Amino acid sequence: MKLSLVFLLTVLAHAGFTGSRVTVSLFAIRLHASPVEVGAAMALYALLPMVLAVTAGRWIDRIGVARPMTVAAAVVVAGLLLPVAVPGLVTLYLTATVVGLGFMVYHVALNNVVGAIGGPAERATNFSWLALGFSAGGFIGPLLAGFAIDAIGHRLAFLLLASFPAMALATLLLRRGTLPRVRVTPTALPGERRLRDLLAHPSLRRAFIVSGVIAMGWDLYTFVIPLYGSRIGLSASTIGIIMGSFAAATFAVRLVMPAFVRRLREWPVIITALAISGTAYLLFPFSTSVPLLIALSFLLGVGLGCAQPMIMALLFSASPPGREGEVVGLRTSMLSASSTMLPLVSGALGAAVGMGPVFWAMAACLLTGGWIAHRWHRAVRP
Repeated sequence: MKLSLVFLLTVLAHAGFTGSRVTVSLFAIRLHASPVEVGAAMALYALLPMVLAVTAGRWIDRIGVARPMTVAAAVVVAGLLLPVAVPGLVTLYLTATVVGLGFMVYHVALNNVVGAIGGPAERATNFSWLALGFSAGGFIGPLLAGFAIDAIGHRLAFLLLASFPAMALATLLLRRGTLPRVRVTPTALPGERRLRDLLAHPSLRRAFIVSGVIAMGWDLYTFVIPLYGSRIGLSASTIGIIMGSFAAATFAVRLVMPAFVRRLREWPVIITALAISGTAYLLFPFSTSVPLLIALSFLLGVGLGCAQPMIMALLFSASPPGREGEVVGLRTSMLSASSTMLPLVSGALGAAVGMGPVFWAMAACLLTGGWIAHRWHRAVRP
């Protein structure tokens, strides 16, 4: 399968997914939902992935990627169409749950596709292109959602967003034969699959931890910026532009990474990413002007955007043969647990004491994570 097709499938599905997160949160605010209720809606995106991601990874390892990706794309389309038919806060909760489940399966399968292309030497470069596709979708989705809400309303914005994963579904149905086939290996037998074996692997465990910290920074941003922007009186389209600058930064940094990735070592990039991201979060509460918010969002996007390809390359290099999908599923499950709790805790904290402590708490997590990663790197480097 060509990376260009993987890139297209990634952009189409991720645009619908990220656009839905903005639209769900802003529609909930329009329906007079409290920060806690908005946080609950965002948490539902990760609830089922938290429980089912490992099972999805094992399913993909067993039968391949074609059927799971096709079913997942159809589920995302269905979830996005629900508020078009029946608008309301309860429907938004259901949309978040369905879209989150569908995109989780799609995401795990996509990572398996990229991991199967080429050999270990090309893996970091290939994952950089996958990350670039996610950045493009992350730029298109929120920006399109913000302008669509202001121009045609929330319900039709959902309809517009649903057209993107629908195009991915059509592409998958036409090109199913090009997807990699499942490779069964002795270590992939169900009876030998123990999660504690994966967690006991030092390289995997460290990659899981830093991946979780970085994902927390990413998830908090998609939840807290619509709330913060609404509180300081910004329109939906302005919030979309601010969030689009974050996605544009991830796209820009990942665009240049394939040219340099073979010259860079994974851990120094990850440590730098954590330091940059923590600094950006530290400064957010002091910023109310749109240009400054755009600049900080761009800085945060640079930090978070450069780390993910390196983390995925580390994970796939350390994965036991035949368990790559399970490793991605376990990572997704861990990240989803964070994504479930983070909006709930942040929403309650924001309602009680304001948004400043929410930003500063995340800054502390990222900077502490960078310090710990630096100690790990010093301990293992020759």
